Amino acid sequence: MSHPRIRNRIGVSALALLLLSAPPSAAQQSLADDPGVAEALHLLDIWMDAAQAYGGIPGASLSVVHDQELVWAKGYGFAHVESEEPATPSTMYSICSISKLFTAVGALQLRDQGKLALHDPVAKHLDWFNIQDDYPEAGPVDIEGLLTHSSGLPREAGVPYWTGPDYPFPTHEKIVETLPSQSMLYPPRTYFQYSNLALTLAGEIVAEASGQSYDDYIRANILDPLGMSSTFTDLDDRFRGNRLATGYTARGRDGKRHVIPDYWVRGISPAAGFISTVEDLGRFASWQFRVLKGDDALLDRNTLREMHRVHWSEPDGNTTYGLGFSVWKSDDDTFVGHGGSCPGYRSHLLLRPQDKVATAFMTNGQGVNSRQFAQTAFDIVAPALRRAAKGSEGDPATGEIAVELERFTGTYQRPLGGESAVLVWQGDLHVLSLPTGNPLSSLTRLRHMEDGTFRRVRDNDDLGEEFIFEEMPDGSMRMWRNDNYSVRPAGM
Repeated sequence: MSHPRIRNRIGVSALALLLLSAPPSAAQQSLADDPGVAEALHLLDIWMDAAQAYGGIPGASLSVVHDQELVWAKGYGFAHVESEEPATPSTMYSICSISKLFTAVGALQLRDQGKLALHDPVAKHLDWFNIQDDYPEAGPVDIEGLLTHSSGLPREAGVPYWTGPDYPFPTHEKIVETLPSQSMLYPPRTYFQYSNLALTLAGEIVAEASGQSYDDYIRANILDPLGMSSTFTDLDDRFRGNRLATGYTARGRDGKRHVIPDYWVRGISPAAGFISTVEDLGRFASWQFRVLKGDDALLDRNTLREMHRVHWSEPDGNTTYGLGFSVWKSDDDTFVGHGGSCPGYRSHLLLRPQDKVATAFMTNGQGVNSRQFAQTAFDIVAPALRRAAKGSEGDPATGEIAVELERFTGTYQRPLGGESAVLVWQGDLHVLSLPTGNPLSSLTRLRHMEDGTFRRVRDNDDLGEEFIFEEMPDGSMRMWRNDNYSVRPAGM
């Protein structure tokens, strides 16, 4: 089952040029066909390509969703560095703690069916829940506490499963055996304490309340109905060495990464075990937008709204959580979603329901700020998607102006290292210094004066120094600035 609408993927730069120089067609229906969106995707692609290469990231995949359309998805680097197998939108990665969202959805589905209540004590559903409790006067650990990380439980299940080289994630039986030797960390409803143990117990409750195994319930009630055929509740041996990207450590002081040995998440799967693709997480995001419109029978829209609302906030207001979902602010926008980090992988799913926009990022390298990648993708593309969804185009250059500006675009090698990407953005030529952690603030706007001469536009719209583009006999291009030049090689 495919995503409700998946674009054919061609080179983003070629797509941008095609759309910028061609008149709009009545047959163009996708938001990706909007010239402003195409420009934004081109900028995103240029930035992401450089970020992967300069950051030494083994491989990464990224997707952008608007409502029911997977607007764009692409892979960078390698799924398997040793064999130089390229990463693609269909590459599988461990999504680690994003798994918690599926556990939370399963729990709320069962709540709506009357099979559990958020204020049910955990012990009502798990008769083996007998952790040592020094705070009996504070009341029992309940299901809402599990989903909001306010249960008072310790972070982990009493086994050193984040420790290599074996990463000995426990089985269900081992979790049950170990629990009596563990102690409550805080009284319930006192502090936020992120807890893989808590969401593991939530998964156990899903299985107990439904009368099915956790995997069977999640597959029958979430994954299969959403067409998420590339998503599984644990690392699957069938995909190792092929679709499942090889996991790598963070870079050491010597700049090198190392392969993470095979492991299985086993009993911790409800908290950190899933593998998926950026395409499948796009389906999961589109499903949530359908639910919020009341167009899906799997979950009531008021239930999903409840999950997206803040249910726990630390006194400083910097840590806020819904039911399973992390809730946070960037600038003035509120987002929901979750990140993931486990041996060899980082991931992040970000949704802004008000805009019906979501981004998903996955990588097979530890030590990568996955949330930054998902957030930057949103910041670049969401404004253009908003305008296109309202039927108003942005400010891209069109027609003859675009063709003229495209002569100067491309990647220029700077004399002291790094690159300068020259691209069309919102009607003008811009220079983007690479690598950069913030592409939008690293853009230098140029104003065309004559022929190949431009001048930098300062923040107050005054004109600064000249940028002069000089085409050389061998077909290369020089970009002069401050009496020095960068070179775009011939044919690029």
